[in-house]
Amino acid sequence: MSGISNNQIKFIKSLQQKKVRDEHGLFIVEGEKMVDEAVSSPFKVETIYRRDEIGDEAMGRMTALANPSPVLAVVRKPEDSYIKDASELQPLLQEGGLYLALDAIRDPGNLGTILRIADWFGIKAVFAAPDTVDLFNPKVVQSTMGAIFRVKMHYVDLPALAEIVLAQGGKVYGTFLDGKNIYQRELSNGDDAPSVIVIGNESNGISESMSRLVSDRLYIPPYPVDDPGSESLNAAIATSITVAEFRRRKY
Repeated sequence: MSGISNNQIKFIKSLQQKKVRDEHGLFIVEGEKMVDEAVSSPFKVETIYRRDEIGDEAMGRMTALANPSPVLAVVRKPEDSYIKDASELQPLLQEGGLYLALDAIRDPGNLGTILRIADWFGIKAVFAAPDTVDLFNPKVVQSTMGAIFRVKMHYVDLPALAEIVLAQGGKVYGTFLDGKNIYQRELSNGDDAPSVIVIGNESNGISESMSRLVSDRLYIPPYPVDDPGSESLNAAIATSITVAEFRRRKY
């Protein structure tokens, strides 16, 4: 085993734990495409390990994947990932635009897919409640398919953020079973003031504290309208449908 020590292997493996990632401000990225994206992004890549240099056994001990990839990188987390005071985001929000706010999304796959949706539809930034799954969880990182390096995401107090948006004359949207048909409502893409689409928790939907601040309650109707098959939509699917409808109005 050349090029890497046992202590280094143990440390990299430990970065699969959130407390270690938080303590050191680091996370891991695996796969040739993902590592290439990290290198070409504003993120700071600390170290790159290649399987053909360190050996299969060492990479197998470090990986978070079922099958070790040819390359793994240790990357530094952006300093603005965690916002203590929502007012720090006022300059960004004053520019307008369309944003997502994730109200306690817990599934790593959902978060990764939502980041990909945000990337595809040009969402300006994604905000998340502090109890949303960690963006730097290896499962989330891999499921973003590189979107983590292109979409800004900030953990912040969402009710405080919503109050700032409303104070600036913006809109806070959310989907509810008692909302108004999204296809029949006027929707703002944030051309004049910020627009935020709130995505609720997979089991409980949008929290009570955020529900009170939603200015426009929307509903994604099933087909036929009076005969819904499923009880609800997956959070990532609902995000995709909602954002696609907002962006459709731009064309």
